[in-house]
Amino acid sequence: MDNDTPTASRAVREVADAYVDGLARLAPDTAAFLGVPEGRGALPDLSPEGRAALDELSRATLRALDRAEAAAGEPSDVERRCGRLLRERLEADLALSTDDEHLREVVNVYGLKDRVQGIFQMLPTAGEDDWADVADRMGRVPEALAGHRESLTRALEQERFVAAPAQVRVVADQLDAWVGDSGGRGWYAGFSADAEVPPSLRTALDGAARQAVAATAELRDWLRHDYLPKAEVQPDGVGADRYRTWARFWTGAEPDLRETYAWGWGEYRRIRDEMRTEAERVLPGAGVREAMRHLDEHGEAEEGVEAIRLRLQGWMDQALADLDGTHFDLAPPVRVVEAAIAPAGSGSAAYYTAPSEDFSRPGRTWLPTQGRTRFPLWSLRSVWYHEGLPGHHLQLAQWRYLADRLSRYQTTIGGIDACTEGWAMYAERLMDELGHLPTPGDRLGFLDWQMLRAIRVVIDIGMHLELGIPEDAPVGAGLTWTPALAKEFLALHSGQTPGFVDSEIGRYLGLPGQAISYKLGERAWLDGRGAAEAAHAARGERLDLKSWHTAALSLGPLGLKDLQDELAGL
Repeated sequence: MDNDTPTASRAVREVADAYVDGLARLAPDTAAFLGVPEGRGALPDLSPEGRAALDELSRATLRALDRAEAAAGEPSDVERRCGRLLRERLEADLALSTDDEHLREVVNVYGLKDRVQGIFQMLPTAGEDDWADVADRMGRVPEALAGHRESLTRALEQERFVAAPAQVRVVADQLDAWVGDSGGRGWYAGFSADAEVPPSLRTALDGAARQAVAATAELRDWLRHDYLPKAEVQPDGVGADRYRTWARFWTGAEPDLRETYAWGWGEYRRIRDEMRTEAERVLPGAGVREAMRHLDEHGEAEEGVEAIRLRLQGWMDQALADLDGTHFDLAPPVRVVEAAIAPAGSGSAAYYTAPSEDFSRPGRTWLPTQGRTRFPLWSLRSVWYHEGLPGHHLQLAQWRYLADRLSRYQTTIGGIDACTEGWAMYAERLMDELGHLPTPGDRLGFLDWQMLRAIRVVIDIGMHLELGIPEDAPVGAGLTWTPALAKEFLALHSGQTPGFVDSEIGRYLGLPGQAISYKLGERAWLDGRGAAEAAHAARGERLDLKSWHTAALSLGPLGLKDLQDELAGL
């Protein structure tokens, strides 16, 4: 039971909120994400000096947190959770800086995609001042990319922390897509091509777009011709020590990596057997891949990009109607979520962007089309429960809604992947439990994505720690993991496109430890619910899932070290 009252100390939450204010001043992408005016006309400083300024803010915040906790006495539960989260997050981030990991950042998600492309999708474009801001920021793309190149060059000069060669190729190809988008004019030109831009700003905006595209092409060429030859001599994996640092960053815990690797193989085998059963229901006598291809060719599909966007929106609208008041209580602002089409050069996986703090920018799910115009539905329904309702949107928008109770830090930037991705996977499983995967094809799609997350565990840990592949594996039995074996293994078990597989392997190499957060987070949510059910049963009670969901989503973000215990006590 929470012991927070209107008169309880907010000293820790005030420290956390001051950190958000400081970060918004230093990081324009954070300010744009929050929907606040700080950072207008600017892009993030991706140079080593920019990272040093962020680290100094983190150290100063930790000192302020020490003082606040010492003076606060016995904290309320909300204060306690906020303090633990803030301390753990700042220390985990500083650990990456201590190892100079930012000098190795060549990644196709969470990197340049968010900081110098995705930022524009978060900006308002309602009037002349808004478009002037867009033009100013677009004009700073060359400066931002130059800062990123400076960081990568620093690593080359130190002859360490060079990115994996496979990852360099993936990111160079991503930049190539940005350059070639919109009929060869480039993504930045296409961003405003069909918009109602004030005539007084059109010339400036078009000029800034040309400069941004040119700078993107220049970075792409430098990566391929200067950086990649030096990366070719580097190992693809980061090794156990660096991986542990990254795993802590993504999970908020220090998982036993070899135990997790073995558990991942167990999940792989369990899901494989379930998929075989489901494939038989789709097409009697067929194997899994044959059933998937049958669904691709003969299952229900949408033709056209706008048609699939409307279908995705319809699924979320229906989930809202079915779940609100029965399994969740949704506040009016949380009931708004939009389906959108992702820009060219995005990663291959669907994703979600949270609403602004005042909900003036709604939460949005994004579908990367990767040039496709036909979209089989069997593999998408579960994904949209993950990204939209009751997945990412419900959790993150609910945190926004609780701004009067939680700290601003907790409701905006204090997330941990294992908590958020774990909830989204729990949401997929919940919808399966509730019968919202109505056809064998829908359920095979759900299991296909479950399989991907299990494979992420074994490939991610296996590649970075150079572990052996079990003798019963269908690919690489008895060998040590390599990117080539990982690609072959994933392609054999995935119903997704070759481009998706390539993007996934690049993602694992560029974000060590992130891939394991999904399954580990799901395990914590499921175990936490199971423990709460057992505790209620021991008291002769039955757990009310709607009340449990409300309480669980009111905790705010938590690392795996705390999440399961907090959930069990609800």
